[in-house]
Amino acid sequence: MSSEQRKGAVPSEADIRSLVKNTLERLDKNTTAPALARSRRNIIDANAIVELPRHSALDISADTLVTPLAIDAARERNILLNRQGDTSAATAMGMGNSQRAIALAADHGGYQLKEMLKPYLKELGYEVVDLGTHSSEAVDYPDFAYAAASSVSQGRCMAAIVIDGAGIGSCMTANKVPGIRASMCYDVSTASNAREHNHANVLTLGAGLIGPNAAKGIVKTWLATPWGGVRHARRVDKIMAVENRFSKK
Repeated sequence: MSSEQRKGAVPSEADIRSLVKNTLERLDKNTTAPALARSRRNIIDANAIVELPRHSALDISADTLVTPLAIDAARERNILLNRQGDTSAATAMGMGNSQRAIALAADHGGYQLKEMLKPYLKELGYEVVDLGTHSSEAVDYPDFAYAAASSVSQGRCMAAIVIDGAGIGSCMTANKVPGIRASMCYDVSTASNAREHNHANVLTLGAGLIGPNAAKGIVKTWLATPWGGVRHARRVDKIMAVENRFSKK
């Protein structure tokens, strides 16, 4: 397959594993002084970030790997990650162009609810990145869940909301994307728990299971609930460690 044919294609699991492996090998070969005294490699994790004072700044080298959880922790603590050669604070923190951007996506079963939530998110003060679908014509939910989750994984959006008929399939798909902690929520209690305890960064909803008013309440609670921080960090780090274990194979 040529590079032109592969352009825009969804990377396979083998491609992702190979990329992660090559990145880590490169970091190991080029490691100089660690970014933090406790690190043996040029990798910054969430534990390193939570030890820093709030509203501080940390200079990191161009080849330092900052984990997705560390980026989230830096955002929560208002810690600026200054990457050498990068003068953009947003880019340095891995947050893309907007710290208020929410990726919004749905399949045909979630299309109407997506359209209803779009103006509501704007009312709440968020920038909406609509990734489709744009009609009620039948489509495949994994395509849209992947697009939304990738926008978070790559730092283009701070969070994502994905809607299908039950919310289950989109949640499964999103959680296959590196760095994603997707949560299917069906009331405000699960929405609050997902954010405070599990540091969820993708919300999935089942349009066939909840009504518009319930969806608004879930979305508002999910976005407004702060991450519990140090109290839950150890367990969330273990969630990400499972992903990393398989990525290195």
